Amino acid sequence: MQILVANDDGILAPGIQVLAEACMAVGTVTVVAPDREQSAQSHALTLTRPLRPVRRPDGSWQVDGTPTDCVMLAIDALMPERPDFVFSGINHGPNLGEDVLYSGTVSAAMEAVVLGIPGIAFSFASRRDDLMAGYGDLVAGLVKRITAHDNIPPNTLLNINLPGIPADEVKGVRVAKLGSRVFSESVMKQQDPWGRDVYWIGGGKITWTGDADTDHAAVEAGYVSITPLQLDLTSHGLIDAVREWRLEG
Repeated sequence: MQILVANDDGILAPGIQVLAEACMAVGTVTVVAPDREQSAQSHALTLTRPLRPVRRPDGSWQVDGTPTDCVMLAIDALMPERPDFVFSGINHGPNLGEDVLYSGTVSAAMEAVVLGIPGIAFSFASRRDDLMAGYGDLVAGLVKRITAHDNIPPNTLLNINLPGIPADEVKGVRVAKLGSRVFSESVMKQQDPWGRDVYWIGGGKITWTGDADTDHAAVEAGYVSITPLQLDLTSHGLIDAVREWRLEG
């Protein structure tokens, strides 16, 4: 079995090492990742300059591009064989609710699905590398069970979030729907040394909504959450209603 591992935190991030080692238990692993952090790049592609992949001494590839670049380049150019699965992560920080729209980790898995390969994204709801290091066996178990199935529907990826607690305190696994969160005070105004206004995006306050079946609630309760995501964003229930607006010519 051929497995591609990518991420958005960069080739040197501890999380990608944990995931790659977990995947080695079930197949031959190729690691292709950005040469620096590319968080919140979503599904961005680099179209205005060429990419220069560099082979590292350990056999992995670092790419001066986005997570989506890495997956496309790996599948179309760098790997001798087309991968059977693409795993992305483990992201340092959660990807819950609307995070999936911004996440480079999720988009790397999504690009795999676009190219016809099952994609799975892993994130960790903490930035403590010492805690993440203890998740090797748990992640390896999930990888083994996921790769044992060949019936993941087309145009579907799995978004997996690990709770930010020690692995031996995890209560179990829950399949959950996306929650929803609202950011407030997430734009910070400052001044540069010349007195000009600059703005930082990020941080602020987060308010979560959703019932006990959401990904956020599962992770908050100490469970691993698994959310199937689909590429088709069509609101099928509104097709007939919008047709009644008489917009078609």
